[in-house]
Amino acid sequence: MQKKIETVKTLLDALPFIKEFNKEIVVIKYGGSAQSSPQLKEKFAKDILLMFLVGIRPVIIHGGGSKITTMLDALNIDTEFIDGQRVTTKEVMRIAEMILSGEINKDLVSLLNSHGAKAIGVSGKDAHFITAEAKDFAKWGLTGNIKNVKADVILKLMHEKFIPVIAPIAAGEEMGHPGFNINADLCASYVAKAIGANKIIFLTDTSGVLDNNKKLLETLTKAEVETLKKDGTIHGGMVPKVDACLEAIDGGVHKAHIIDGRLEHSMLLELFTSEGVGTQIIK
Repeated sequence: MQKKIETVKTLLDALPFIKEFNKEIVVIKYGGSAQSSPQLKEKFAKDILLMFLVGIRPVIIHGGGSKITTMLDALNIDTEFIDGQRVTTKEVMRIAEMILSGEINKDLVSLLNSHGAKAIGVSGKDAHFITAEAKDFAKWGLTGNIKNVKADVILKLMHEKFIPVIAPIAAGEEMGHPGFNINADLCASYVAKAIGANKIIFLTDTSGVLDNNKKLLETLTKAEVETLKKDGTIHGGMVPKVDACLEAIDGGVHKAHIIDGRLEHSMLLELFTSEGVGTQIIK
């Protein structure tokens, strides 16, 4: 009986947060171990369904760089990175779209639906709801910068009670253009600000932003983030993550969170507990 009472107390503790986020849009960037571990994938799907059933409106953007690299290696197609970003030739673009819009997107949609969700997979090419231009064609090829997001496409899907699952492939504006490969973190931020998200959550393979003593920094302002970038505390792969957070915050998203996707139910802990997990970035 005591265990049952504790379960009820847990639910009651979450009640204020359920009320706060009811009908709010939460964008989730899905990547890292949470995307590759079968056990974590199952828990992610259940967490998304729970969020939806208590009234949160989730939107998922996924990456898939490691699977793209694996397929390119299997096909003996050279791949190159400059400043941490993949050079997207036409050959690489074909594989990137196949993996992102095809394999990963449809597998995730199928997983969510098997748990009782009503998920639908799209890429930026669908209805051309994301358009982009070359970041620097001579340097990165078909790696793009987003120019526009048509929010109504995603909002209409959500109005019909779908959970959108978005592959970070954008359309080019010229007829017959092969499209652009988009950084998934930035894609999530652009979508979040376009659709008026309350929160954006980045699932990563780290506990959050750490100081020089490896201690978690639980809350950071925009000014503090810029300072930590300048002194090198925030470096490497965390830089594009915090830049994506700042992009979202500047676009009107209330809070951005970088949390550990290796931790079971980390999204629920962030949303429904007062302590939360990971790092939250605010204005």
